[in-house]
Amino acid sequence: MPVWIHILSILSLIVALACAFVIALDLKRNPQHMWIMNLVWPLVALFGSVAALWAYFRYGRLATAEAHHEAMQQDRNPPSQTETPFAVMVGKGAAHCGSGCALGDLIAEWLAFFVPAVAVWFGWQTIFAEKMFAVWVLDYIFAFSLGVVFQYFTIKPMRGLSVGQGILQAIKADFLSLTAWQIGMYGFMAFAQFFLFRHLLGIRLEVATVEFWFMMQIAMWAGFATACPVNWWLLSSGIKEKM
Repeated sequence: MPVWIHILSILSLIVALACAFVIALDLKRNPQHMWIMNLVWPLVALFGSVAALWAYFRYGRLATAEAHHEAMQQDRNPPSQTETPFAVMVGKGAAHCGSGCALGDLIAEWLAFFVPAVAVWFGWQTIFAEKMFAVWVLDYIFAFSLGVVFQYFTIKPMRGLSVGQGILQAIKADFLSLTAWQIGMYGFMAFAQFFLFRHLLGIRLEVATVEFWFMMQIAMWAGFATACPVNWWLLSSGIKEKM
């Protein structure tokens, strides 16, 4: 492994973890109006790094419980609705989806690493010769499940839905967004694994390396790019709530 890639990977992961820690500390003092966003923002920072840190302090702070309470007392719309451009709302919607993907991928990748039989259960050596493809199936299941949970705790309170209605609307809102995200993420990881590392460097990317997770950070940005157009449509059509 080239030394510069190893060093860059370490630095990128450290900076992202530091950004997530700073956001988590601020959220402890200034919790969000929607409690699920207290989880979303630090998770987004794990791949969004400095960009996520800036977005949080510029726009995330507009959606604190205190800001929402003050707006309600003054009988006006909260600043998160009046001071957030639509394009930023789209980005927040995509990032909200990405947070579930990030957590799901973390769980799935390490589970398959420590328990290789899990990859076999999902088709490795039978359907897929490549272990990575089997793990992608597991990734999607975890990411979709967590994404629906995250979406449920956003949509249900905002629309005042029942549990069943909340679950149904969460699935409708998250399916296309998450699928678009995973397509971008999988596409980049395939490019990184098969071309950048195996073909150009003659090295196999492994889960227990900083380089793998550095590539995953970039892959998440690719997922963000493919999910944004879908989220634009979902928010415009009212299927997904503006945040």
